[in-house]
Amino acid sequence: MGDTAAHQHQHTGHRSAEEPASSAGPVPSAGHAPSAEPVPSAEPVFFADPVHGPGIDTAAVAALADEVLDWRFKAAPADASGRTVRDWLATGPTLDGLGTPLLTLDAAALDHNLHTMAAWCRETGVLLAPHGKTTMAPALWQAQLAAGAHAITLANLPQLRVARAFGVQRLLLANTLLDPAGLAWLAAELDHDPDFAFASWVDSADSVRQMDAALRAAGARRPVEVLVELGGPGGRTGARGIPAALDVAAAVHAAPTLRLAGVGGYEGALAHDASDTALAAVRDYLRDLAELHRRLAPDYPTATPVVTAGGSAYFDTVAEELTPLASEFPGTTVIVRAGAYLAHDDGFYRGISPLARTTGATPLHSAMHGWARVVSHPEPQLALLDAGKRDLPFDEGLPEPQLVRGTGALKDAEVTALNDQHTFLRGAGEHAPIGAVVRLGLSHPCTAFDKWNLIPVLDHADAQHPRVVDLVRTYF
Repeated sequence: MGDTAAHQHQHTGHRSAEEPASSAGPVPSAGHAPSAEPVPSAEPVFFADPVHGPGIDTAAVAALADEVLDWRFKAAPADASGRTVRDWLATGPTLDGLGTPLLTLDAAALDHNLHTMAAWCRETGVLLAPHGKTTMAPALWQAQLAAGAHAITLANLPQLRVARAFGVQRLLLANTLLDPAGLAWLAAELDHDPDFAFASWVDSADSVRQMDAALRAAGARRPVEVLVELGGPGGRTGARGIPAALDVAAAVHAAPTLRLAGVGGYEGALAHDASDTALAAVRDYLRDLAELHRRLAPDYPTATPVVTAGGSAYFDTVAEELTPLASEFPGTTVIVRAGAYLAHDDGFYRGISPLARTTGATPLHSAMHGWARVVSHPEPQLALLDAGKRDLPFDEGLPEPQLVRGTGALKDAEVTALNDQHTFLRGAGEHAPIGAVVRLGLSHPCTAFDKWNLIPVLDHADAQHPRVVDLVRTYF
């Protein structure tokens, strides 16, 4: 990550490796595909085992600096074409030399958020497996692992393959993997790499039977660790109720290719704000999850069962309700999976993050901004900017106009709509003339990162002439 947190901070005791000058670059050509012959036998690790080493192939991340910039990257200016990322960064580029539309990250805010969340987890007594789907950026995953994250959480098979291409050693799939080809691939990864630990969710006996059949057909030797997923009425996936979840656990015990490793779920599917009603629904769900763990505790085939919940909106309530289980059942490992905390935002998470609404907490800072140029002023109070739905997130709130470069803060202006390639800015008047570049606060990192395969990192977005200190490569 260049000058950003990914290679400023490494765990003491990690094996030495050249730190990456940047996070942009090609997917490792060989990846970490299984070899034709299995590796020499070694005692395999399990998902809850302590992590040793960086948890990711640091050389593969470092190699991202060697990619040549060209037209494939809409954030890269024309004068960067033909240069490697490393060489271009060495020229000392600034925001002034980048075009619009643009998404940028703020190095200072990333560093603040990284260490604020790591400290919160240490103080609260939970482990963190941040949801990597938010950024799909191996260099940012490396930063999170180096700051103490136990694992990376992902949502589907393609994301798992990206992570394994970069040698991520602890992966949690917050989903059920049923694709036979995908399960065959997973079995081979586990069988050929005893240091690779993986766990996924299951929420029905049918899913268990299909997984078991596919893994048997693939000749799997290591059992796949699974967590019984508990859902809630009106929610997303997950067994509906403790009795149904116990039936799933019984099916797992009967499947020789699977190993029951704990319980999990997603409380964010049951609430979308911080009202008393929403928080009560979250708390009730978490109490059911804790009770499911109690019911299963005598029969876990592991001394370190996992209990996991906690997206980016309610991880404080998750900790309050679930951490007592570690005292009640020694060995219980409580894991939260917040992913949006690293970039944070100026919209949905600014309002709902526990670190924003808890008295005395250290708040997170928004580390992402949009930049767009005024290309039309057809009415006195209407300006059209050259960024739209193809460039900026809009599903959890429209962008927030913050300032005009070289002029100052924008007051009493608002974005009222986004088209595919245009932003409708109203109320700025003469403060946003044609040619002016507007900085936009954004909402929802998950749908910001996925629009950019290369994201410039600025030293500080509030500086008069921000320097580009890094490029973050994403793989969606």
